[in-house]
Amino acid sequence: RIWPGAGQRSFKREVVSEPLRSHTTPLHLYISQQLLHRTMLRVRCLRGGSRGAEAAHLIAALLGRSANGWVQRAFQSTSIAAAAQPRAEGPVDPVSEAVPEECPVCAYNEWDPLEEVIVGRAENAQVPPFSVEVKANTYEKHWPFYEKFGGQSFPKDHLKKAVAEIEEMCNILRHEGVTVRRPEPLDWSMQYTTPDFTSPGMYAAMPRDILMVVGNEIIEAPMAWRARFFEYRAYRPLIKEYFKKGAKWTTAPKPTMSDELYDQDYPIRTVEDRHKLAAQGKFVTTEHEPCFDAADFIRAGRDLFVQRSQVTNYMGIEWMRRHLAPDYKIHIISFKDPNPMHIDATFNIIGPGLVLSNPDRPCRQIEMFKKAGWTVVKPPVPLIPDDHPLWMSSKWLSMNVLMLDEKRVMVDANEHTIHKMFENLGIQTVKVNIRHANSLGGGFHCWTTDVRRRGTLQSYFH
Repeated sequence: RIWPGAGQRSFKREVVSEPLRSHTTPLHLYISQQLLHRTMLRVRCLRGGSRGAEAAHLIAALLGRSANGWVQRAFQSTSIAAAAQPRAEGPVDPVSEAVPEECPVCAYNEWDPLEEVIVGRAENAQVPPFSVEVKANTYEKHWPFYEKFGGQSFPKDHLKKAVAEIEEMCNILRHEGVTVRRPEPLDWSMQYTTPDFTSPGMYAAMPRDILMVVGNEIIEAPMAWRARFFEYRAYRPLIKEYFKKGAKWTTAPKPTMSDELYDQDYPIRTVEDRHKLAAQGKFVTTEHEPCFDAADFIRAGRDLFVQRSQVTNYMGIEWMRRHLAPDYKIHIISFKDPNPMHIDATFNIIGPGLVLSNPDRPCRQIEMFKKAGWTVVKPPVPLIPDDHPLWMSSKWLSMNVLMLDEKRVMVDANEHTIHKMFENLGIQTVKVNIRHANSLGGGFHCWTTDVRRRGTLQSYFH
């Protein structure tokens, strides 16, 4: 006998002997016994309601393949009768969608052939308020801009040009055979209040900052700027879609972003101050709670490299280390950088054992890579003019490139010297102009998150 326990998925079970035909049983008697047995089964299935289906399938498994046909035919008629009866109110078990054979989310590194990508949006972008964490990440020459526009829209004409540039970038990606997905256009001017702070939003321009794909898992970064607290909302429809199609989805612990997360007295008046503090391992974010931006990590198969920065603390790095272990290893590296924030304009891995290393921000652990047999390439000095506004980044966005595969790279159309560097490496350049979009804080790598690259998990760092 089989019947559902109270609100449980499992079934209590005791064996009920089915009449079996022996060599001495007359055929007509055996058929009568089977008819009686099927009738009893139908009654039990009907009493079981929707659970009767599970009972029927379990009985069929116990009795073997021949009995399975009887059970299914018996249940067909009884399920119609059961559906006609009023159902008792109660909790309904959630039904999971079938996981497809091939997950739509999968990427292990920065260079395997790119098949699907999320590209950010400049629409409705807001200048973040000039709070302590923003001040620590911007240079003094831009402070008047933040004092004037903080909490308001970026200059409208500039934003309009940025939107057009990113649309053209999306078209070129599609032409190169890449599926392009976009976040939702939201109103970032809306003010929000938590128990710990009040802030407007910022934008959904840089998906690399908030989303990281490791294997078939999408990881939502917790972020460290208050203006970016709710940035994940623009990406949730996409992430839910990927989740329903089989992707793993993890949200890192969200920090409260209370005052204790920030050094309110962080001295950042001069570049010399910044260099000294960074060398001492002092940053505007404290170790009060975990925080990190996904763009402080960069992937190379089983090894991921990360820097402690103004937005990524050691607690955040440790959370990632424990979460990804034992399949992946996290390596902390550091640079001679007065304003560390996001690794991909300082140390950008573009192929197996091939990395662009910023000559102005040398990596302190570079010998480790050379001993592992890696080729370290120093990109040329950027050509972007001094008068072009870069409110949230440096000129080194020239090396913030997006690999379409090992032999194709999306690069700034104006940076002729870096074109030559890639040609010498045997890499074809796909040239795109996003100078106005650069002003919002990112290059091609920042403006994208690769959802799916065609490749396998391998080790490249020994």
